[in-house]
Amino acid sequence: MSTYADIPKPIRSGIVLVDPERGTPQRIIILQFNPDTLERSLAPQSAGDQADSGGGGSGSGDKNEALRLKGPARETWKFTAEIDATDQFEVAAPDGIHPQLATLEMLVQPTTAKLREAMRLSKKGTIEISPIEMPLTLFTWGSKRVMPVRITELSINESAFDVNLNPIRASLSIGLKVLTVSDLPAGHRGAELYLAHLAQKERLAAAARGGALSALGLNSGDIGLGRV
Repeated sequence: MSTYADIPKPIRSGIVLVDPERGTPQRIIILQFNPDTLERSLAPQSAGDQADSGGGGSGSGDKNEALRLKGPARETWKFTAEIDATDQFEVAAPDGIHPQLATLEMLVQPTTAKLREAMRLSKKGTIEISPIEMPLTLFTWGSKRVMPVRITELSINESAFDVNLNPIRASLSIGLKVLTVSDLPAGHRGAELYLAHLAQKERLAAAARGGALSALGLNSGDIGLGRV
């Protein structure tokens, strides 16, 4: 009889809420199914984007800045996550997938305790009330992608319900913005985690095989003489 004991279990993607002061995980959210696709976008923070509008005319920017970057690229992620109670018959679900949905929704909602505290301060006549700080949110996609993020989009499509109208199946469109050292104060734990994320990219880039000019129909003289 053949067995499958040696087949490794797939690693799940997920979200980890971290106390920014202590660095301890407060909650770990494991996605039930890994998304089939990821949409990633990187927009460079170029210093010389407006240097020249073309045609040799003068632009409003400094042409000396054309090859300079002001900071890390703005990176966003989008994916669709699925939650299905019917795929977990062994797990009791008297509330359907309400708990899983509520957990994700609370990533973009302050708690009632924090809201009541803000209301109390406002009632006392406090002129300026600081915005409510949320836990540091990390998105993980394997060990090579662990990054601090802010959720920018959470759209829920509930597609099946039990007899009590509890949702039992839903798809969620999730948008994330990767938080960089441009977004976080110096010394913040999230800033250090971003630097570790960027360093991982550098290591992976260093492992890639470089190409040859000959594959492009060029030689070093073509580049050096500016004939390209």
